[in-house]
Amino acid sequence: MKRHRNVKLVATLGPASSDYKTISALISAGADVFRLNMSHGSHAEIRATHAAIRAAERAAKHPVCILADLQGPKLRCGRFAGGQVQLDEGQHFRVDLDRTPGDETRVCLPHPEIFDALKPGATLLVNDGRLRLIVERCGADHAECRVSVGGTISDHKGVNLPDVVLPLAALTRKDLADLEFVCALGIDWLALSFVQRPEDVAQARALAAGRAQILAKIEKPSAVETFDGVLEQADGVMIARGDLGVELPAQKVPPIQKHLVHQCRAAGKPVIVATQMLESMITSPVPTRAEVSDVATAIYEGADAIMLSAESAAGRYPIEAVQTMDAIAREVEGDLTYKLHLDSGRIVNRATISEAITAAAREIAETTEIKAICCYTQSGMTATLAARERPCVPVLALTPDIRTARRLCLTWGLTSIHIQGAHRFRDAVVAGVRAAKGLGLAGAGDQVAVAAGLPLNQAGSTNVLRVASVDEDALILS
Repeated sequence: MKRHRNVKLVATLGPASSDYKTISALISAGADVFRLNMSHGSHAEIRATHAAIRAAERAAKHPVCILADLQGPKLRCGRFAGGQVQLDEGQHFRVDLDRTPGDETRVCLPHPEIFDALKPGATLLVNDGRLRLIVERCGADHAECRVSVGGTISDHKGVNLPDVVLPLAALTRKDLADLEFVCALGIDWLALSFVQRPEDVAQARALAAGRAQILAKIEKPSAVETFDGVLEQADGVMIARGDLGVELPAQKVPPIQKHLVHQCRAAGKPVIVATQMLESMITSPVPTRAEVSDVATAIYEGADAIMLSAESAAGRYPIEAVQTMDAIAREVEGDLTYKLHLDSGRIVNRATISEAITAAAREIAETTEIKAICCYTQSGMTATLAARERPCVPVLALTPDIRTARRLCLTWGLTSIHIQGAHRFRDAVVAGVRAAKGLGLAGAGDQVAVAAGLPLNQAGSTNVLRVASVDEDALILS
């Protein structure tokens, strides 16, 4: 299947969308990747959803990508004797390790590692930042705080610490069990929550052991500060703007998003822009104009994918939400200024033969009548580098490895095609021409560019670029 857009759509599955019929409808509506949120659902339920996706994939007859999103550590306060209390600005409030139900003066914060890292002046954000506490004094088991922004605090509300790098691993005991389960099940991407440092990503990569690509979720200020190292360790990135917007001033998030997208594009690693993209469509069949503009901005920036969360997982209109994303993407990519935005964000990087070959493929496509760039790839590198160039023609990723075909469904502009392995470069060229012809991209007298790495069927450097012609009656290699 060839989508009539380049940006990919990620749809989170949940109670509103986990059955085979709805998943099939979401694929038809435009979903390229399905996200399994490991914060919700048992292993048995995840297994059933995974099976439904693969069944829908077989019916659709094209690769579909599955992304499993690990929960990560959850920092929450304890209970209150009355269920909730009101905190006023300026009052003093204590958090400690005492598990006695809290009141207007204190509450339990059952995370000793927080007190190990706290210092006077640090900020505690409660309930998605609705309440703000400033630490004045602290010890090994408590912190005396002043309420900077008041409000109601109730049982088990989430706590964020934007000023502190916590001595916590990104993977909890639950995450370790979930990671092994989904990798054995057969997912394509693994999203890692609570990333604070490059070492968090390295740990997940070692545990996944090549069974899934690692996607680092950028949701904490410390991940932004160490982003160069995080990106080097990760295979891709998710910009989780909701959590970033809690721990950072909201006005800082758009520039950060633009900067991170730019860095990911330069590195040739896929980047997802996520969280609250069409939030109103949880309960409404149409989005707000502000939401449409938000989605459009991510597309203009050249993000590889845009993501739906609760809109498709638990909302009333999951199919309509995907259709809306698809419609916005088509409209933006049809805008005459879209290519100008992409070109302005391109970084010329030809340090290797592979990069020079794929850059040459784009330049040939832009200066001739080439109809498509066909990449024969084992590991996915050839196609990924071609997509990094953001060419003006379709890019076909042809691979004999179904895992590679599925994984590449997350990358901008790539149409993944699972084919039989080629034994000679001529076989790869013929496969590329046939694929372009079969998708209606090339016809009699047209030409396509074919890129590959020799020897074939080995992960390695892209080192061959050839132009092939399509004849009226047969395939003739030019």
